[in-house]
Amino acid sequence: MARVSLIDEQHPELAALIERIRGARRGRLLNIYRMLLHSPAIASAWLDFNSAIRFDTRLDGRTRELAIMLVAILNGVDYIVQAHGSSYALKEGLTREQVEALADWRASNAYDAGQRALLAYVEAMTRAVAVPDDVFAGVLEHYGEQQLVELTVLVGAYNMHTRVLKALHIDPEPAAGD
Repeated sequence: MARVSLIDEQHPELAALIERIRGARRGRLLNIYRMLLHSPAIASAWLDFNSAIRFDTRLDGRTRELAIMLVAILNGVDYIVQAHGSSYALKEGLTREQVEALADWRASNAYDAGQRALLAYVEAMTRAVAVPDDVFAGVLEHYGEQQLVELTVLVGAYNMHTRVLKALHIDPEPAAGD
């Protein structure tokens, strides 16, 4: 149960912002945005920033989804694991085996060398914040500097996302038909 109320989708003073969010989120007003609408400026900036880090970078979808999902798993945030694992990750080309193996990725053979370097980097950033030189060198072998900056910002942003969702107990969206 959310620790703060979720703003009603029909809130008259927020109608324009709600429509902008819906337009960017396939017609949906997700619970995270219903919570963020308590602060319209933050909701608007969050939408713009999240859209930029997910869709306006040189990172491919598989890389992006592996990073997002591993951050969510490491931080224990079902909201993101459910949304991305059952939909976005598969649409971006990850296999069900890769999605299911993420929690114990080191023991799995489902990932290539580049993906393993990526996952080590995400794990270091999320768990220790400081990234060891060997982990950084490993990921740098597979990604250019622009992609590495974009990846680093993505991981940092999703660490923020997961911490906000977890602190405020924002529940995942109900499954279709619920």
